Amino acid sequence: MSGERGRCRLLVRGVVQGVGFRPFVYTTAAELALTGSVANDSAGVTIDVEGAPAALAEFAERLRQRPPPLAVIESVERADLPPRGGTGFRIAGTTRGAGRTFASPDVAVCVDCVRELRDPADRRYRHPFVNCTNCGPRFTIIAALPYDRAQTSMADFAMCERCAREYGDPTDRRFHAQPIACPDCGPVLSYTGPGTGDPLPAARKLLREGGILAIKGIGGYHLACDGADETAVARLRRRKRRGAKPFAVMVADLAGARAIARVDTAAQTLLSGPQRPIVLLPRGERAVAASVAPGNPDLGVLLAYTPLHLLLFGLPGDPPGPATLVMTSANLGGEPICYEDDDAALRLADLADGRLWHDRRILVPCDDSVVRLVDDAELPIRRSRGYAPLPLTMPVAAEATVAVGADVKNTCAVAEGRYAWLSQHIGDMDDVATLRAFDAAERHLEQLTGVRPLRLAADAHPGYRSTAWARRNAAGRPVRTVQHHHAHIAAVMGEHGLPDSATVTGIAFDGTGFGHDGAIWGGEVLAAGYKGFRRLAHLKYVPLAGGDTSVHRPYRMALSHLYAAGLGWPESIPSVAACPEIERGVLRHQFGTGLGCAPTSSMGRLFDAVASLADVRQVVDFEAQAAIELEGLSRGVDPGPRPYRFEIGESDSAAADPATIIDPGALLAAVVADVTAGVGAAVVGARFHAAVASLILELASRFAEPGSTVALSGGVFQNALLLSSARAALREAGFRVITHHRLPPNDGGLAFGQLLAAGAE
Repeated sequence: MSGERGRCRLLVRGVVQGVGFRPFVYTTAAELALTGSVANDSAGVTIDVEGAPAALAEFAERLRQRPPPLAVIESVERADLPPRGGTGFRIAGTTRGAGRTFASPDVAVCVDCVRELRDPADRRYRHPFVNCTNCGPRFTIIAALPYDRAQTSMADFAMCERCAREYGDPTDRRFHAQPIACPDCGPVLSYTGPGTGDPLPAARKLLREGGILAIKGIGGYHLACDGADETAVARLRRRKRRGAKPFAVMVADLAGARAIARVDTAAQTLLSGPQRPIVLLPRGERAVAASVAPGNPDLGVLLAYTPLHLLLFGLPGDPPGPATLVMTSANLGGEPICYEDDDAALRLADLADGRLWHDRRILVPCDDSVVRLVDDAELPIRRSRGYAPLPLTMPVAAEATVAVGADVKNTCAVAEGRYAWLSQHIGDMDDVATLRAFDAAERHLEQLTGVRPLRLAADAHPGYRSTAWARRNAAGRPVRTVQHHHAHIAAVMGEHGLPDSATVTGIAFDGTGFGHDGAIWGGEVLAAGYKGFRRLAHLKYVPLAGGDTSVHRPYRMALSHLYAAGLGWPESIPSVAACPEIERGVLRHQFGTGLGCAPTSSMGRLFDAVASLADVRQVVDFEAQAAIELEGLSRGVDPGPRPYRFEIGESDSAAADPATIIDPGALLAAVVADVTAGVGAAVVGARFHAAVASLILELASRFAEPGSTVALSGGVFQNALLLSSARAALREAGFRVITHHRLPPNDGGLAFGQLLAAGAE
């Protein structure tokens, strides 16, 4: 018998729980006439399988090559065992052992569930919580692994007899779908606000009549209003204290997306995928309200990703609701997203006219993800719902570590062995509520992954709240500090799996990062590996007066750059005219004495300065607003035959910091001359973008060996025009270029770089 049959035990690691993996194993084994069992455990999924050797080989091949659509197979370990006979194949209960498995992100509603939602003959017709093993909430309802109903917020709901049958049937699409529910036993939808009757028609009527609705989603509450109603959008902006920061808009389907934005094949794939992020797209023919994204060249568009969203837009026969909905996190500007019902009742009372909510608890708050497409490739801007907490593979095995990221766009991360887990987007660490949210996210990440950190990694900035958190919570464990731009370059190296021996020429352009000389860096060229870096070049230091005040008033950065370049402040320059005379006097004194100034080499601040000089934006409501608007004006514009140029000096090998200085003085003089001569902001912007791209190529040619790797990172590389042109120029010159594709180039990806740099020490 043993010659005709074989038996083996397979341990499958990866995202294999909550994704229909055990039913897939069951049906595959039955189809191949194999016997045995499959069980979840804390290490993954364990399969004990016996049968003909050819069938066993086919079984293993299908596991690796054709798993369920939401599964991510990291490894399959095989141990051959002596055959023991037996009949049938069964799904065993969950066991607990050594090792860990991976939690699945929240997944957008699938086509099968949408079909049931719309089918009057189906028992889940119009059920706002329809889901199956291929879709629905995961990360935001999980308290701990293994992923069983008792360890989710669905433990609050006892399954009815029919749901229990589906849950226990290996041939059913809902076999062990932990969020399984139906109208008889699942969460209940409620509405408070104007109107009476069923919650959904009342909520839809509120939106149709210009009201603002708070909606409880998968990862928290949103505030919504009619995206075509200027009065409603402007009211929401005032109540939320949003300034001019863009809102995202939700549509029911791809047809709705095509009406308001330009959607090509790559964008269609991204919009309709299981993650359903907000995708930044060029505006389309049908206008949304001007207050949705004032001055911005793009719209943030997302498709409805829950059955509740689809019902809010309305099914056939419903009174129509708005075709586009502004969908923004339910909080005041700067606060964490609101996700608990009692908290929502208090915090949202003055923000929303009505509230649509349900009694399924959200255990983990999670904002929407934001991505853009650059040359048809995905560039994350915010990695959160749909992506977190999927792990990233570490190129080098790591000791158990927690990294705390930065103070802006914060995410934290834990790592052990060959995996790193990044948290969902937490936000800017500038108030007590966000610090509490950081505490909760870090604790949950440890609980979910089983990582017990032996050390901490933090930014080298001594004033960062995240760094202070690391020192406060170290409890005797070592805290490794990592220079900000080194972490940026390490992060993009790690994304591309570069080995621990690798070095790259790293170009890190952003707004703010603490340098080892006490200056504020941000226009850096580094020779970098995971273990350390050497500063090769940087933008010439200019005085940053008043810190964040100059960030919020680009005209101050323009005056700073004009002062450093010796160009003077004639009132014919828009930046000078925008600065009150008294403030000019104060700045002149500060620049002359250094009082209240920090030197900065920031490329982000240079973008602000040029946007101000071109009179695009003198005051901003949110980070990078001036640069975003300058990019938008510059797209598709011919810079003409008069390029701007940076001057690159020679390094002083005798200096304490022998880095080469990149001087923008001549470029700024050319900008001033063009503006004075009446050249429009679009042409000025196009010339400036072309000059920065040319600078990147010139720096690579000077400091990198032909054919070597150049890494681009930092928030400035969210700029699609710059990233595309710089990458193309470098590749044409023969360099290997690595940029971000799984993590944001901004500080949202910094924790991953901290893990790698700290681990290499």
